[in-house]
Amino acid sequence: MTMLLLLVAQVDFNYSQKADASFPRVVPNKQQHFEYESIVVSCERLEGLTGWRVMRKIKGVIKTCSSTWSTSTGPCTINNAFPAIDSGEYWCEMGVKTSNTVNITVTAGSVILESPVLPVMEGEAVTLSCRQKQTFTNLTTQFFKDGHLMVKSSTGIMTINVSKSFEGLYKCRIPGVGESPESWLAVRADSTPQPSPQLSLLFYVGIAVFLVALLLLVGLLHYRKHQTITRASSLVCSPPSSMCLFSYSQASLMFSMASSFSHLPPPLSVLPFLSKGQSTPSLTPR
Repeated sequence: MTMLLLLVAQVDFNYSQKADASFPRVVPNKQQHFEYESIVVSCERLEGLTGWRVMRKIKGVIKTCSSTWSTSTGPCTINNAFPAIDSGEYWCEMGVKTSNTVNITVTAGSVILESPVLPVMEGEAVTLSCRQKQTFTNLTTQFFKDGHLMVKSSTGIMTINVSKSFEGLYKCRIPGVGESPESWLAVRADSTPQPSPQLSLLFYVGIAVFLVALLLLVGLLHYRKHQTITRASSLVCSPPSSMCLFSYSQASLMFSMASSFSHLPPPLSVLPFLSKGQSTPSLTPR
């Protein structure tokens, strides 16, 4: 029974693990970065494994993120990011295993859109921020999706409860200051996929078998307890058709009082006489 439940749990866990996409981690967690900022891309512990290499594709050229192959495992740190050599796609690679890609954009402009690197879950609240190199206060910010104006904000922040229809290209503009590049906001329908009907059936069958086994175990324990009580009673009054002259507690009390006058066998030694209806032995003191 325990093995069956463990098997169901393991199959369900493996199914969920396969459905979860793996991505490299980017610090800071945003797709767009100003020129000369530092960026860290890491694949360590991805899928519980080590030894990943951070790969990237810049202007169609694929190479390791690190300068040499021998030092390409582990996190990749980009100091003083530059648009022409650091903007592109990044992913993790180990042998034939590869992760999904993330996009990093480095701009020399004065405005960036801060949006999540990884896909967001449908129904989540996502905050998009429009940031500029030099801080100005009380400037109206415009947010665009697929080239169409969505909203104007005086705080430079837009929060949306995303659905699949919110997936698309986003950018922001601060009139008189500049406009950010576009970044793709990916939306996933659900992070916890539903198991197959066969898996659900196996799970419910396992629960039903477990409950039946539990009921049988409880019944067996109750039966054995009843049998023990019956056997103990038969030792005091046997056979069942005869009548006991004294109960066990009465017999014990009588012989404990008589023991001060004579040395008699333990109280249980008279039970055969009592059970057969015979008179008690003489209690004449010595």
